[in-house]
Amino acid sequence: MSFDASVSTALVPAAPAESFGVGPVAPDDPARFFNRELSWLEFNQRVLESAQNPEHPLMERLRFLAISGSNLDEFYTVRVAALRGLLRRGVSTRSVDGLAPAEQLAQVDRRCRELMEAQQRGWTSLRDELEAAGVSVVGAEGISAEDRAWARERFMSEIFPVLTPLAVDPAHPFPFVANKGFGFMLDLKRKIGGASMRALLLIPSQLRRFLRMPDAPGAEGVSPRPLRFMSIDSIIDLNLDRVFPGYEVQSEGAFRILRDSDMEVEEEAEDLVREFETALKRRRRGGVIRLTVTAETPDYLREMLAKEMIVGTEEMIVVDRMIGVADLSQLISDDRPDLLWRPYTPRAPERVRDHHGDIFAAIRQKDMLVHHPYETFDVVVNFVRQAAEDPDVVSIKQTLYRTSHQSPIVDALCAASEAGKSVTALVELKARFDEAANIRQARRLERAGVQVVYGFMDWKTHAKISMVVRREPQGMAYYTHFGTGNYHPITARIYTDLSFFTCDPAFGRDAAQIFNYITGYAQPEALEELAFAPLTLKSTMLDGIRAEAALAREGRPGRIWAKLNAVTEPEIIDALYEASQAGVKIDLVVRGICALRPGIPGLSENIRVKSVVGRFLEHSRIICFGNGYKLPSKSSKVYISSADWMERNLNRRIETLVPILNQTVRDQILLQVMAANLKDVANSWILRPDGSYVKAESSGEGAPFNCHEFFLNNPSLSGRGRAGIKDAPRLEAARD
Repeated sequence: MSFDASVSTALVPAAPAESFGVGPVAPDDPARFFNRELSWLEFNQRVLESAQNPEHPLMERLRFLAISGSNLDEFYTVRVAALRGLLRRGVSTRSVDGLAPAEQLAQVDRRCRELMEAQQRGWTSLRDELEAAGVSVVGAEGISAEDRAWARERFMSEIFPVLTPLAVDPAHPFPFVANKGFGFMLDLKRKIGGASMRALLLIPSQLRRFLRMPDAPGAEGVSPRPLRFMSIDSIIDLNLDRVFPGYEVQSEGAFRILRDSDMEVEEEAEDLVREFETALKRRRRGGVIRLTVTAETPDYLREMLAKEMIVGTEEMIVVDRMIGVADLSQLISDDRPDLLWRPYTPRAPERVRDHHGDIFAAIRQKDMLVHHPYETFDVVVNFVRQAAEDPDVVSIKQTLYRTSHQSPIVDALCAASEAGKSVTALVELKARFDEAANIRQARRLERAGVQVVYGFMDWKTHAKISMVVRREPQGMAYYTHFGTGNYHPITARIYTDLSFFTCDPAFGRDAAQIFNYITGYAQPEALEELAFAPLTLKSTMLDGIRAEAALAREGRPGRIWAKLNAVTEPEIIDALYEASQAGVKIDLVVRGICALRPGIPGLSENIRVKSVVGRFLEHSRIICFGNGYKLPSKSSKVYISSADWMERNLNRRIETLVPILNQTVRDQILLQVMAANLKDVANSWILRPDGSYVKAESSGEGAPFNCHEFFLNNPSLSGRGRAGIKDAPRLEAARD
């Protein structure tokens, strides 16, 4: 299956940097970098714009809107919290782009407010479109007697029993409100006597924000099925007389807070698990970072909330429609498949099917690549399960950064240990927002007899490695899995990632040395094939970039193709600038943050950057060097990695960089995955020299090329390598 040659590339010709108000930038000028925080906000803007894409199904657009809300919440609780912490401590150190913390906060606050306003407009627009499609959110005003009776019954049976009205007066101090806490502030007046009272009504997080209503009269048998919802806000508003009998509401307003959720762990902690449990408790009580209130909340109630939450005006945001945009995901319903992506079933790799599900036999035949989510994550799960059940398997070593609640990987590791195998699990406790879940998994593994280790105090173990040692006639054999994504079967259905399986003994020996380094601080003197952070990964990447620059200076083609989630590491960016100045043509697909400025004359005119945001979350990390050839060739160097080009990944984490030596796998990665991402138009935005992004436009006829649809619709690609995509020159066409 080859690309349709009539579909043009997404990488539009570069306009002069001057047309974007960008002049020359010196190689040592801080302006050569975009600000990290502002670049992330531009990524969230692209997510938000996807909610307005008429090519996406309506409920999927709603999902994008909810994701933009969830993303922004996390940004506040971690990144904004960190900046405010620097400001409180009087830190004035400038970021690599030259901004002091106060300057960053001012720009971030302005951009965040713009995004939140855009979210409100987006919800208004989507609400109208949903209603036109038969999905309505019913308010408290003007509802029928039947709907009012339904709201009363649901309130009394499900909501009232868990509500706790709280008076706020000298005898009742203002209570603690948890992170993401949502509720109402009310000014009440007693009907008899006229006494005033201020009260708080917090909505327990266990309650759903939106409840499904009964079908409207006459909707029986209608297809597609109309859906109706009512928010818990409206249901409570209709029933305040039951919560505060004998009182009249004088004024009210809804509010929601976000707290500082970053964690600090003592470096000298004697018991890391116990220290993290303590840190989790501290995080729940972090300072308020953002207070959001509804526009109808009167000023005096806003001031009271701000005083009690200890927030300033810069930490309060007023919205006039919807508080808690992330909750809109609750409106997405399987009962309206016509408003969702068409379903798909991840396929099993052909070679695994040929070997009747025997993963080890498939790997023994030759190295194997699995492309998620188009190919099933069950291959990874079954790799560990088969190892657990195989009497010839002696040991299993596994990293766990994030995994599902009922993890089949953890199940298999427990079963392997209980079967008498030597099992070691590296559980990373510092995986943000998964710390508590990972502690639970670690304790479960320990109960099964697994040797659980937690890695380094200062560095996260972010590498994705699963290593099996098996007794075979010729001796002990290594079977190793390296991934670009987590061992998480749920996210593996929505993240694009690569799984690489090999029984090459050199890769197995290298993996064993990395595990020994994590578990026993036994630093490898040298590795045969792998590079790993924080010791050799960055230097290997810098060597590869500089080698392309040296080839270009000699008059040979210099080419770099890379796909990453983020690019912020200054040394890497400066090396790319130097390579561009030497004549190396560089194409980057960077989904999220990109601190590199492309298209600046004399600095980066040979660098193009695009972002792909679509049905699936692009998550795989791929780095390819042309090695003296203009087009992909057998001499091209191809790597996959667990690491983005960020300071934390390259300098403060355990990460892997895996060279792909098998030609078939190399062709799959470079001529299929990389080529399709560069060719994509439908999901692509182009980064301009001023830091803004423009939606890619197709100059050809027909539907814009969509890399996600391409892989969904072409099951025959797997394992076919160069034959899978015949027009490899499309990589060059993507530039010219």
